[in-house]
Amino acid sequence: MSEMQNLYLVVPLAPLAGAILAGLFGKAIGRTGAHVVTILGVAVALFASILIYQDVQAGNTFNGTVYTWATSGNLSFEVGFLIDELTVMMMLVVTFVSLMVHLYTIGYMHEDPGYQRFFSYISLFTFSMLMLVMSNNFLQLFFGWEAVGLVSYLLIGFWYTRPTAIFANMKAFLVNRVGDFGFLLGIGLVAAHTGSLNYAEVFAQADALSAKTIELFPGSPWLLISVICICLFIGAMGKSAQVPLHVWLPDSMEGPTPISALIHAATMVTAGIFMVARMSPLFELSETALSFVIVIGATTALFMGFLGIVQNDIKRVVAYSTLSQLGYMTVALGVSAYSAAVFHLMTHAFFKALLFLGAGSVIIGMHHDQDMRNMGGLWKYMPITWFTSLVGSLALIGFPFLSGFFSKDSIIEAVHFSTIPGAGYAYFCVIAGVFITAFYSFRMYFLVFHGKERFGHAHDHHGDHADEEPSDDHHHGLAPGQKPHESPWVVTVPLILLAIPSVLVGFLTIEPMLFGDWFKRAIHVAASHDTIGQFAEHFHGAAAMAMHGFTTLPFFLAMAGVVLAWFFYLVKPEIPAAIMRTFKPLHTLLDNKYYFDKFNEAVFAGGSRLLGQGLWKGGDQGVIDGLIINGTARTVSLVAQMSRLWQSGHIYLYAFSMIIGLCILLSLWFSVV
Repeated sequence: MSEMQNLYLVVPLAPLAGAILAGLFGKAIGRTGAHVVTILGVAVALFASILIYQDVQAGNTFNGTVYTWATSGNLSFEVGFLIDELTVMMMLVVTFVSLMVHLYTIGYMHEDPGYQRFFSYISLFTFSMLMLVMSNNFLQLFFGWEAVGLVSYLLIGFWYTRPTAIFANMKAFLVNRVGDFGFLLGIGLVAAHTGSLNYAEVFAQADALSAKTIELFPGSPWLLISVICICLFIGAMGKSAQVPLHVWLPDSMEGPTPISALIHAATMVTAGIFMVARMSPLFELSETALSFVIVIGATTALFMGFLGIVQNDIKRVVAYSTLSQLGYMTVALGVSAYSAAVFHLMTHAFFKALLFLGAGSVIIGMHHDQDMRNMGGLWKYMPITWFTSLVGSLALIGFPFLSGFFSKDSIIEAVHFSTIPGAGYAYFCVIAGVFITAFYSFRMYFLVFHGKERFGHAHDHHGDHADEEPSDDHHHGLAPGQKPHESPWVVTVPLILLAIPSVLVGFLTIEPMLFGDWFKRAIHVAASHDTIGQFAEHFHGAAAMAMHGFTTLPFFLAMAGVVLAWFFYLVKPEIPAAIMRTFKPLHTLLDNKYYFDKFNEAVFAGGSRLLGQGLWKGGDQGVIDGLIINGTARTVSLVAQMSRLWQSGHIYLYAFSMIIGLCILLSLWFSVV
């Protein structure tokens, strides 16, 4: 077992070693050295993860402490690993997608002066995420949680000379702090009421927790388990960008494209989904928390999809599709279909990384122009990017036999069978979301790859959307007469390698992951919530499910979305413009992202500034400077001035004072006598 324990350590430490070498010794080892050590580190982690996966398949799991950091009373703060089926699935996804992103970065960032720094950051990101998914206790989970937040801050603001990038990374950092505050409260409640931070020990006391109540407000007791689960989920809302803590994610497009793929596909945003799945023994005891999860997830899935329709920046369309798909995963968690949520997390990691890297390839071909209105007809210039993007788009909309179909339809079926309050609303949202997803995905696909060529002109669109400045450092677009070009092999090979699992992984893994015993030790579902069990009664194999998929409502809605996008953007492109003019207020609402940003700026940012100004003017200047410091000085000065009146230096004044004093003393003495 010690050999396997050493292998467990290799998985997170290999990318960390690469990050340290590239970050601290980047100048010494040069650009080639930086990408060699970091890619080698992640490749070693992937290879080790495959060996650990085989070991877990053979029935060997591990839950133990590697290092005890500190002990306070009965509470131990430890670094430990929990290696089970859920962990190894996440390890494989994180290391594989990260390796593809590392390879792709060689081509995408080859001209960037911060080349070594970028490789150091993405390797550090991989280390942080692996520490998070491999943890067996809340302390290490929180360490990984905060570390991915920190590195995402560094990566979103990678081009730190641009004000928009600095604004975006600060926004991501602050919004995540809001979620993390809830997360920390949840962990604090767990530690206070169980006396442990170890998952297994906490889960063993879950039934005892469910019997306790806590008074948040005097006279209104709440179930402790509900409060804990909701607090933990608020942390997930920040990391996994659920309404209303979603506002950081579209702005994170300011980072270079490889990091968009890494943050949005395999790592940071899936951390919240993974955490809730890991906490299934707690969430199963609180229907209140599950209802809360369902409603938040359903709202995100549908309403963030609408925003994808009005975007013109190619990366922002993919960003909003990430928000929408995270909503689907969250809904699955809420209806206790944890395995379906994690299954969608895995399939989504492949096709979303593919779509982001495909978008990056288009941006390279377009000389760093990201506005889809300046594209069109790219399929003949960029055949590999075109075909892989088509595969990714079909997987995203859930076309039968592709990986996205199996995971998305499993979630829709699970919601259909659920009786938890909020499931009806969620069912409407996820069904409507299928049409919306297909429409905006193929709107992007048709605008970019088909129709008439619109590149090589002066940019006459950017004035419409000041906030949609293309998120890249190299300006901008094709010169008149210039043609797009296919990207170099370091960009196209990762696209092809990601397209393969985007097609196959769902078909190959749905049976063991959803209906087999794959997650039986990692995920706990109460018998009354077993929506996947009900779905299993209707499941007759992956091929039969895919064939049946051609006759279902989601398929017809998805095809309707594709056809409508084709008609609107290739056949009659004047129709969308007419609709926009007719429904101008609605377009304005969507274009302003439901005014979430404006609200946050006015209420939270404005309120903070007002409070700060009040404390500065009233508290600091008024009370501290005015009353305490200057007031003391003025009092001393007044006393001194009064005293000075009696200290004139004239003998007759002193004699007069002595006589008056003597008279007062004598009169007092006579009155006493």
